[in-house]
Amino acid sequence: MYKDYHREITPLSPEDSFLVFDRMKDDFDFPIHFHPEYELNFILNGKGVRRIVGDNMEEIDDIELVLVGPNLQHCWEMHNCKKKNIHEVTIQFHNDLFDIKLLERRIMKPIKDMFERSTHGILFSKKISEEIKPRILKLSKIDSIDYFLELVSILHDLANSRKQQLLSSYTATNKDFENSGKIKKVYEYIQENYHKKISLAEISDQVNMSPVSFNRFIKKRTGKTFIDYVNDTRIGYAARWLLEKDISIAEAAFKCGFNNIANFNRVFKRNKNCTPSQYREEFSGIKRVL
Repeated sequence: MYKDYHREITPLSPEDSFLVFDRMKDDFDFPIHFHPEYELNFILNGKGVRRIVGDNMEEIDDIELVLVGPNLQHCWEMHNCKKKNIHEVTIQFHNDLFDIKLLERRIMKPIKDMFERSTHGILFSKKISEEIKPRILKLSKIDSIDYFLELVSILHDLANSRKQQLLSSYTATNKDFENSGKIKKVYEYIQENYHKKISLAEISDQVNMSPVSFNRFIKKRTGKTFIDYVNDTRIGYAARWLLEKDISIAEAAFKCGFNNIANFNRVFKRNKNCTPSQYREEFSGIKRVL
């Protein structure tokens, strides 16, 4: 099912809670993709942009706020939008950030129900989008626990808002990716060792498969070769460091496992559609919570 879609490796590490990207942009050029994390996407000044979530496709208005559930295909593309300086704030968080026992508490029931609906994608009303706008625009400027608490508060207010619209007629099933025991083991191993050289034989041995069988397996499950999948993880970390840390591009490259800066630049541009320096300049803010 996912072979025609891009499986995005987000910059969230297993130790992170939330991640917020805040940027001004003149174009949407990221292909239709999916990932196991929840994503709350806010777009301002994007009238005419086309949103694709699952099997739903439609033009957006000047303001847009959408919650996309785990593994649901989605993207935004310019389509009929002629505007520049589109303001986009993207918030991502792990699908297991909130423990099931916490979600079963009465006070969390609205959020739990909203998460279940988000498997279709949820478009929030223009009214609540306008009301929430000042808080979302401040997120990249908030630090530590205040950032976490404000996100929870925003989710709670959205969950209780009126006129929510479900977008896709079908839902994505987690079994297609993260619930595969072997894929989970591969993911965890790469997360721990991405900064080192990982051979095909080494990773195949982790899941008791031959290199040839493993290559077919990873391609079928992710739509990527093993090398591309590892490089996506490395680029995800490098992208985050370029925004968060005062380090050079070369340092980011070597720190995430690339021994050749030219190869790093080439892979980065293929993955992000821009050079590392352009990527660093594009974003106005990024925050994460450990």
